[in-house]
Amino acid sequence: MTRLKEKLAAVIPGLREEIQSLLKEYGQKQVSEVTLQQLFGGMRGVKSMICDTSLVDPVRGLLIRGRPILDLVDREPEEIFHLLLLDELPDKEDLEELQAVMNGHGPLPEFVWKVQKALAPDTHPMVRFSIGIMMLERESRFRRLYDEGMKKTDYWESTLEDSLHLLSMLPELAAGIYRIHTGKGDPIPPNPRLGWAANYAYMLGMENTNGEFSDLMRLYLVLHSDHEGGNVSAFTTHVVGSALSDAYYAVSAGMNGLAGPLHGLANQECLHFVFEIREKYNGVPTDEQIQEYCWDTLNNGKVIPGYGHAVLRETDPRFTALHNFGTAHCPKSDLFHIVDRLFNLVPDILKQQGKAKNPYPNVDAVSGSLLFHYGLEEYDYYTVLFGVSRAMGMLSQLVLNRALGAPIFRPKSVGTGWVKSNLLAQ
Repeated sequence: MTRLKEKLAAVIPGLREEIQSLLKEYGQKQVSEVTLQQLFGGMRGVKSMICDTSLVDPVRGLLIRGRPILDLVDREPEEIFHLLLLDELPDKEDLEELQAVMNGHGPLPEFVWKVQKALAPDTHPMVRFSIGIMMLERESRFRRLYDEGMKKTDYWESTLEDSLHLLSMLPELAAGIYRIHTGKGDPIPPNPRLGWAANYAYMLGMENTNGEFSDLMRLYLVLHSDHEGGNVSAFTTHVVGSALSDAYYAVSAGMNGLAGPLHGLANQECLHFVFEIREKYNGVPTDEQIQEYCWDTLNNGKVIPGYGHAVLRETDPRFTALHNFGTAHCPKSDLFHIVDRLFNLVPDILKQQGKAKNPYPNVDAVSGSLLFHYGLEEYDYYTVLFGVSRAMGMLSQLVLNRALGAPIFRPKSVGTGWVKSNLLAQ
């Protein structure tokens, strides 16, 4: 038994007891009201599920187990996964063991690459990624033990094993998909001497002068690891997992949600906007030209991508972390220079316009420009990178939900006719 599993086994009984006590004493206490606007508006803001791994505060931004994300920017992704599960950062021995587990599966089966190479060349990388995860489902220990008849209280153990196994394989799968999709060569086997993030950077085959690219990958994977439970990818994983589908089914479903243009594709739209500005002005424009371009965009009924957020009312601290990285490592990049000027100008423009609830940048406003600068120019791949990171949040939530015996997710739906006859008639 790993130290991670031992620690979870020690805390889970207390968590179960706490929830049962809360339900026994306060089970009928009202938590939230739903307005008609929320009913038709995607349930935005409705408090309707539990997620202890992270919280998005309107002012402080992303908090991982109560810790501001900016306090975690020097950590490894393995440390973040440990924190998501246990509400504590690992000590040296915990980390070394977890790194060995997450980086010790060996090469992926050859049939995975045969299928990937047999797909049509124009198959989207996220389709490839979802298919690849589903191909690995044959490894599910949870499914095998469930079929044999395990106790409900033990569901979390094999789900943890599946989660660690899947996480260990995602960087190799994602990196191999990149190389096959772009025609840059065969997948690069993993290097067992490298950590989870550094191995991913290595297997992508990118130039890594002074370790800058691998450090960017480490930072990116940390920043995108989790974002509450109600975002499309996490919520989808939760719903599918609540049916006792194993981790592979649930995460593949979550990745399909992440692939939507309103979720995981946002940084591509931001990068397009930066490209358009650079092309129009043949390089980095003046502040006056940027202001002109932004006002033309707004006056044509469009939005400035990368600005605003459904929850945040201040600058996204994840943007701050990546902006700091860009300032330190690539201040001469045209793309990053434009991103930097937008950061200094757009908030005041949006305040003058008066329509944006949050005129400040989110993480997508900067991430694409940095990835492109370091040679990852195929931006249809960026969502796969996002998915590798977000799998940590999806899987930590799935393990905890299994540990706490979360039931199948089944909200009640009503029809428009019911609304008219039961609400509007009042």
